[in-house]
Amino acid sequence: MAPGPDAKGLDLGTDEATIIEILASRTSEQRQQIKHKYKATYSKELEEVLKSELSGNFEKAALALLDRPSEFAARQLQKAMKGLGTDEAVLIEILCTCSNKEITAIKEAYQRLFDRSLESDVKDDTSGNLRKILVALLQANRDEGDDIDKDLAGQDAKDLYDAGEGRWGTDELAFNEVLARRSFKQLRATFQAYQVLIGKDIEEAIEEETSGDMKKAYLTLVRCARDREGYFAERLYKAMKGVGTDEETLIQIIVTRAEIDLRGIRAKFLEKYQKSLTDMVRSDTSGDFQKLLVALLH
Repeated sequence: MAPGPDAKGLDLGTDEATIIEILASRTSEQRQQIKHKYKATYSKELEEVLKSELSGNFEKAALALLDRPSEFAARQLQKAMKGLGTDEAVLIEILCTCSNKEITAIKEAYQRLFDRSLESDVKDDTSGNLRKILVALLQANRDEGDDIDKDLAGQDAKDLYDAGEGRWGTDELAFNEVLARRSFKQLRATFQAYQVLIGKDIEEAIEEETSGDMKKAYLTLVRCARDREGYFAERLYKAMKGVGTDEETLIQIIVTRAEIDLRGIRAKFLEKYQKSLTDMVRSDTSGDFQKLLVALLH
């Protein structure tokens, strides 16, 4: 196979500007083709070459771009579960924000990369109510139709009240059934019905009735159902505001959403915070890492 110009451009000794230009201006599928051409031309894995040539957050972001988004998410999940302890925040961040198609692709990538089932690892590494909602989400059974059933919304709102504020303790089964299976449009109708029925916002009820990782998972699901692009805009803002920057979050969202809804996230960021996401990234990061993220945002 003859080397394409991109494979040649990424030969050893290439300057970082060329790496940024090639990785940021190609689609995920094109980057897969570049990896294959590079291996055929130079008999080396492009990932290994970049690992030896780059460092820090620039290396992490470049390697993330060489994965398909589903593969990168699978690696993040595996990293969150391997060894002692589990990083539940990563599991929540990924699994509570994905569509059926995205979850299915992540499960397939996880099986391919690690020769194990993602569902089994999640079951082994989580417990209690968090495990129940994550396993429910892994079934990828969310209704993704456009129809709204107002009667169902009213019934679901009542069931959520009966399962939460209307009893001692919280009946997570009702929450899991509604939050993991209804379409986002249907959930928005349910949240409106809840406000009318109870006179309280569903997020306020979740804050009062649940705690810990369970609360984080439910709130993530509610916020994504209401406005997924707004949710990611908020996560990016929080990753940069104040002292220090959460580079891992910047990489995860900007890389994985680049071909899905990054344009919408940028617009929502500007609307919510009256400042450009690109400008904030530019002021909160530096060097080649900054250049790569800014290139992706364009």
